[in-house]
Amino acid sequence: MAELNLGKGLTAGKVASNVQKKLTRAQEKVLQKLGKADETKDAAFEEWVINFNKQYAEGSKLQRDLRAYLEAVRAMHESSKNLQACLGDMYEAEWYGKNEVDSILEDCDVLWTDYHQKLVDHALISMDTYLGQFPDIKARIAKRDRKLVDYDSARHNYAATHKTKKKDGGIKITKPSTLLERATPGWAQGILSAHNLAQTSLSKSQAEEELERAQKVFEEINLDLQEELPSLWNSRVGFYVSTFQSLAGFEEKFHKEISRLDQDLHDVLETLENTETTRFVSYDIVSNSYSFSHFDSTSKCLSLVFFSNSHETESLIKESTPSLSSCLTSVAGPI
Repeated sequence: MAELNLGKGLTAGKVASNVQKKLTRAQEKVLQKLGKADETKDAAFEEWVINFNKQYAEGSKLQRDLRAYLEAVRAMHESSKNLQACLGDMYEAEWYGKNEVDSILEDCDVLWTDYHQKLVDHALISMDTYLGQFPDIKARIAKRDRKLVDYDSARHNYAATHKTKKKDGGIKITKPSTLLERATPGWAQGILSAHNLAQTSLSKSQAEEELERAQKVFEEINLDLQEELPSLWNSRVGFYVSTFQSLAGFEEKFHKEISRLDQDLHDVLETLENTETTRFVSYDIVSNSYSFSHFDSTSKCLSLVFFSNSHETESLIKESTPSLSSCLTSVAGPI
């Protein structure tokens, strides 16, 4: 009769075996907690597991904070881009440095994009790769714990099958096999004794085989973890150093380059402000008045404002630069 297939490689036999293992492990743990059975301890390994859990928790927190940092960089890039786009839209074509301003704004956008991408490539991906090894090791630690319970259970079962008979308070308990032997005819006594001896030997042999198998499985996974856990723990220093050195280096380079672009933009705007208006004043003999002219070097237009009040004109001249006052004096004569 074919064995019932439950899908995904499961059969009724495997399910029954897994259920039996869980029941055996649960029973063994209960006996250990009640002090009825001893438990195999490995203080050094337990210390490595504590370190592993600590390292995993620290790495997970660093990953979350790094993702939040990258999200903040992305948001800052978007805000900076919107603000600079506003400046680009308002900056009129005839103003000084229009092309320079557009180029600076474009370079800023490229710089932000490059900065964010470098953080993703050299920090976040590296962080994800580093943490990617923890789930598998964590699963194998849990498997080791289960195999250790199996080993203890097999060890106790083996000890029970090889334990010598002891008197129990002087009270002799008659076993069913003994009653069977008494009821067996004399000619069949030898056959029954041989059968019982074979069964006892079989139980002892099975217990010994189960112990050897459980011990082998446990020692294999235990040996691998004893090598991996210390190595993983010691690797954390180099990884943290590499990660934060990359972050610091990228951030330093970004701020240095963005500061240069900000300075270039500041210089263009300052030049625009300084060249916005240049003032000229002249004296008109016919009208007996002074004209105050604005020469806008940006729009290249000349406008004249006339003042009949010489006192007002003199005040405006005094507000002019010394070089401009000297020029006015030589052109217009004394006021």
